[in-house]
Amino acid sequence: MNISKYTKRAILGGILSLGIIGLGTFMLGNLSGYEAKELIKSSLTGLNTLCNTIVLASATILALMLTLLGVSSGTKSTLKDDHYMHIMQIAKLDTVIFIASLLFFLIFNLPVTESDNIPPNWFAIIYYVTLGISTILSSALVVVVLMLYNTIINIIKIIGLGQEDHPLAKVKE
Repeated sequence: MNISKYTKRAILGGILSLGIIGLGTFMLGNLSGYEAKELIKSSLTGLNTLCNTIVLASATILALMLTLLGVSSGTKSTLKDDHYMHIMQIAKLDTVIFIASLLFFLIFNLPVTESDNIPPNWFAIIYYVTLGISTILSSALVVVVLMLYNTIINIIKIIGLGQEDHPLAKVKE
């Protein structure tokens, strides 16, 4: 798959946010099973809210991308195929994030802390896995938003400002 410089920048922004969130996790230090169980209890509502928010955001982004396609196709300027490929990349990534967030929303609703069958030393692992999942989902949404930002800026430059020498604008013959 061909990745544009705009997509590379968006991925770099996602990696940067992943690192910042990961640093916050690292600063928590090692946890005992009991501490992790208590932290899981207190953070589950926040994790559910985060997943719910990401589901809503990604669904809204997909719906608004239809408007973006309408604007792109209904202009006097002609756009190169790379523009539409970029929109497809955003849609694919956003769909993956939507599905993953929905699945993890369901998983985070399981009453893990109420179970007697889970050994106490597993709670630290479960806690770090839930933090990792929320970090990855949040960072992936940052990537989608940055990719959308780049797409909107390119459309403004081509359509709004009439930049015919833009790399994504077809040259009129």
